[in-house]
Amino acid sequence: MTEGVATTRRSRITPEREAELYGAVLDLLREVGYDALTMDAVAARTRSSKATLYRQWGGKAELVAKAVRHGKPGRVTGVDTGSLKGDLHALVLHADDCEMEQNSALMRGLAMAVHGNPDLLQAFREHLIEPELAELRRMLQRAVERGEVRADNPAIGFVLHMMIGAFAARTLIDEQPPTQDFLLSYIDAVVLPALGV
Repeated sequence: MTEGVATTRRSRITPEREAELYGAVLDLLREVGYDALTMDAVAARTRSSKATLYRQWGGKAELVAKAVRHGKPGRVTGVDTGSLKGDLHALVLHADDCEMEQNSALMRGLAMAVHGNPDLLQAFREHLIEPELAELRRMLQRAVERGEVRADNPAIGFVLHMMIGAFAARTLIDEQPPTQDFLLSYIDAVVLPALGV
C-alpha cells in the first residue's frame, strides 16, 4: 500500500471517531481475545459498516495493531528531557499502574496470537515495533551525542528487548503486574548500568 492511499483512506474518519473505534477494538480484545475478535463485532460495537472498516484499515490485523499503537501509553515519540535516565523514566510515567496492568494482560494475549497469525505479526512490526525502535534509536543517539553513552556500547541494541522483557517477565516471574515503581527500579538497576550510565 502506498503512503498516498493510506492518507486518503485515513482522512475519511475524524480523529475523534478513530479514537472511539480504537477504544472499542481494545475493549473487544480484552473481552474475547484476538482470535475471537471479528470485524462484524467491531462494526456492531462501533455502529459502523464492515465496508468502512475494511476500506480504512484493510483487515483485522492492521486495525488491531493501530488500535494498540493508539492506546499505548509510554510512547517514545516526543520524549526529550535532556538525559537518558529522564527520558526512560518519562516513558514509564506516561501510564499509571492500572493502565499498565490492563496493557500487560492485553499484550500477553496478543503475544500468543502473533505466533499463529503472520498478518498480525507483520502489522505489529510495521505499526508498533519499527516505529518504537526508530524513536528509541533517536533517544539513544541523543544520549551518545551528549556523552552519556559510548557509541560502541553493545547494550544499545538491546534496550527495547530489556524494556519489553521487564514488562512481560514481571507477571511471569513475580505473579504481579508491572508497576511504575518496578519499571523505574528496573531501569535504574539494569538498563542504565548496561548502558554505562
